[in-house]
Amino acid sequence: MSRLTRCEQETIINFNAGEKNATVYTRDRAVMRQLDALVIGYPDVFQCVDESDIDKTYTMPKSAVAYRKPRRLTDKQREAARERLRKNRSG
Repeated sequence: MSRLTRCEQETIINFNAGEKNATVYTRDRAVMRQLDALVIGYPDVFQCVDESDIDKTYTMPKSAVAYRKPRRLTDKQREAARERLRKNRSG
């Protein structure tokens, strides 16, 4: 694979109201690994439809594209998470 700059490692998700599937085009190796794992685990839902040495294109249901609100932690929750992390790192 050719070496791409960080800006060239793009991911484009495309879908419209008239179709039930989304198309994902990516040059980002991390995104490819995640989507390849989904293709292997759920071949009836996720498909790799095209690939070259620097990019891949996938199709999937639009419902697989997710929008999430940011997680908000209270100071108490944040401190509890810090403590769990310290405990796991030390033991």
